[in-house]
Amino acid sequence: MNKILQEIFEQYKVNFDKLKQYGFTLDSNQYKYSTLIVNNQMRLTIFVNLNGEVETEVFDLECEEVYTIFLAEGATGVFIGEVKKEYEKTLIDIRNNCFDKTVFKSNYTTMLANYIKGKYGDELEFLWEKSPNNAVCRRKDNKKWYCAFLKTKAKSIGLNGDYFVEVIDFMENPEIIPNIIDNVNYFPAYHMNKKYWLTIRLDGCTLDIKKIFEHIDTSYSLANKKPVKNRD
Repeated sequence: MNKILQEIFEQYKVNFDKLKQYGFTLDSNQYKYSTLIVNNQMRLTIFVNLNGEVETEVFDLECEEVYTIFLAEGATGVFIGEVKKEYEKTLIDIRNNCFDKTVFKSNYTTMLANYIKGKYGDELEFLWEKSPNNAVCRRKDNKKWYCAFLKTKAKSIGLNGDYFVEVIDFMENPEIIPNIIDNVNYFPAYHMNKKYWLTIRLDGCTLDIKKIFEHIDTSYSLANKKPVKNRD
């Protein structure tokens, strides 16, 4: 995903019903929409896969080739500026009509939040003004955290890259934690005590969602025991 796409669709989640209403059609495993821009000189095609990830292609109809120079860092020129302006305008219109504002985009995050609300009646609590993308769930009886939903840089959990990932932190039995960390789905706890807490990356997660439900249930139970230090 290029930088423009990241900036436009950050904190937005696709609504597939709205996509279809807008004119997107399902082609194989992705939704597709094309329109002409820059006085019909360019064809802009937007692809949205079933995970809600957006990609685009700008095709120069006169030269019959894909046009990408406007995406290059520092690219200038009147025509490049026109392409970029109409590209952004079209994408913003699609975002405003087909995407819903949200802090978390991962389908796993949505399913887990719904599971917690349905089973325990707890909502995500956004406690920090300076960290508006981070939320926790607390037991009603003792107000202890049993999971946290966070957006953080990939490098914060040991991955390469400066992009953001969505994770869930939860408590687990200390003897289990070292045996399941694989640095793919399971990571040492981010921003929490690594002896008692564990992190799962939610965007791109390959775990069965029911397995994460089990982790939440365990964490909920552990949060009813003696206090556990939250930070390293």
